[in-house]
Amino acid sequence: MKLLLKSLALLLAAVVFFVVAGVVATWAPDKPVDELKARWARAPSQFVPVQGLQVHLRDEGPRDDPEPIVLLHGTSASLHTWEGWARDLSRTRRVIRFDLPGFALTGPHPKDDYSIDAYVRFVAGVMDALGVQRFVLGGNSLGGQIAWATAHAHPQRVTRLVLVDAAGYPFEPSSVPIGFRLARIPALAPVLQRTLPRGVVEGSVRNVYGDPSKVTPELVDLYYDMTLREGNRRALGLRMAQRWAVQPERIAQLKLPTLVLWGGQDRLIPPDSAQRFAKDIAGARLVVWNELGHVPQEEDPARTVAEVRRFLGI
Repeated sequence: MKLLLKSLALLLAAVVFFVVAGVVATWAPDKPVDELKARWARAPSQFVPVQGLQVHLRDEGPRDDPEPIVLLHGTSASLHTWEGWARDLSRTRRVIRFDLPGFALTGPHPKDDYSIDAYVRFVAGVMDALGVQRFVLGGNSLGGQIAWATAHAHPQRVTRLVLVDAAGYPFEPSSVPIGFRLARIPALAPVLQRTLPRGVVEGSVRNVYGDPSKVTPELVDLYYDMTLREGNRRALGLRMAQRWAVQPERIAQLKLPTLVLWGGQDRLIPPDSAQRFAKDIAGARLVVWNELGHVPQEEDPARTVAEVRRFLGI
């Protein structure tokens, strides 16, 4: 009996040791936004006050554009996901992109409201702050859902719509990034808000690429730092806990020129949703790249932006 108790004590001590060692090895407290600005908010970044937030924003291209192109990123991403598109499109068009509440350098919503309606109000608020009345609106994943919901709520303001692997219909993912899966477990929140294995971030980014070899160390640095921004991990957990009403009937009510872009290797929001968007929005044009994943604008900006230029006639 004594030998058994001694063995159990040694086993428990070993478990405690490895748990503590794991926590120490992955310890990653929140980073203040000012600490992140030097690397990730270089010119032409600016911070604009909107609805109690300091919104990280980039506004590029000719100011006389009557209908600027506005781009919305997805969950746990940032305005940087549109870098390739912005570089190309801003040569002839005004391009506006910003970090959504709960993510990247903009950070948490002051009222912890991550509903789609709150995001729609936020997009309209940013446009009001910039004095932009009418605009082309594009979005990826969560940003795509916000984009079509904004077009539905403000049909007089949104003139064209670009949906990139957008959310909106019920779907069954074949694979979910590990970071999202962990964020959906409330019991892990106290630990996850203080630790962050770099491998979790890298694995999550690789999961949404059709070709994971395109994921560079610098790209992992970006996603890692944006996750560490003060308050973002807590915000992600809250957003994952909020249940959104799925209202696909609103999609069929949209009456504006729409381009639907999709990665055929998207395992998070399968291409079935692409077919539904193309069917339900009258006149929508659909383009699918069989080898790209959930963030085609980031994975292959040159090929994907070419379709946007064609759609906009530029």
